[in-house]
Amino acid sequence: MLPSWLTPKASNQEPFNSTTERHAVLGTELHAQLTTDQEAAIFACGCFWGAEKGFWRLPGVVTTAVGYAGGQKDQPTYQEVCSGRTGHTEVVRVVWNKTTIDFSDLLKLFWECHDPTQGDRQGNDRGSQYRSAIYTTTTQQMELAQASRDSFQQLLSQQGLGLITTEIKADQQFHYAESYHQQYLAKPGSRPYCSAMPTQVSLGTFYGANYKLPWSIWDNYDWSVQHCVIRSNNAAIKL
Repeated sequence: MLPSWLTPKASNQEPFNSTTERHAVLGTELHAQLTTDQEAAIFACGCFWGAEKGFWRLPGVVTTAVGYAGGQKDQPTYQEVCSGRTGHTEVVRVVWNKTTIDFSDLLKLFWECHDPTQGDRQGNDRGSQYRSAIYTTTTQQMELAQASRDSFQQLLSQQGLGLITTEIKADQQFHYAESYHQQYLAKPGSRPYCSAMPTQVSLGTFYGANYKLPWSIWDNYDWSVQHCVIRSNNAAIKL
């Protein structure tokens, strides 16, 4: 059973309207058409509240939205996804400007911000809706996702850690989550919650990688500090 503060009824907010709502931090449209210098991809790394904040802070990210993907049910609700019967996992859709940031940079954040070896859970959150996943939208993204996974697995193995269970698939439909979940950690009255369990293993270069962000950007993410995403500023990191 879900606690009352996690239910739409308790939030007193209308269902999400992706055609009108704007990002609570970045001020951008959550469902604008991609321009020629933009790409989008979908990431799942545990509870989507903390995961979304990690991504929206990266320079070059245009917008983010949380939702559900990887399952069978069309337009699922939060309660339905939490039941574990929809096949969906909690995800973050990220849109970025290709001239400023590369998919490689996003993959670095993805692998480092959670433990991709935990199967159908992340930290204290258990169920298939918390599984790790990357859902790509281009062939190049798929190649980079697989190459980065193989590289990160080698690093994990060197530390005596387990096998990666991350699901990597192409062209999965994204379903927007309810309005009260969007940029949740940036909203007044939100409860600071993040169940991610980073391995503290850092992803370096890998086949095909084309990092564009300065390495100093990663000083803003200290995975040795418990729940560092929650403790950080909500604003986007400036170059």
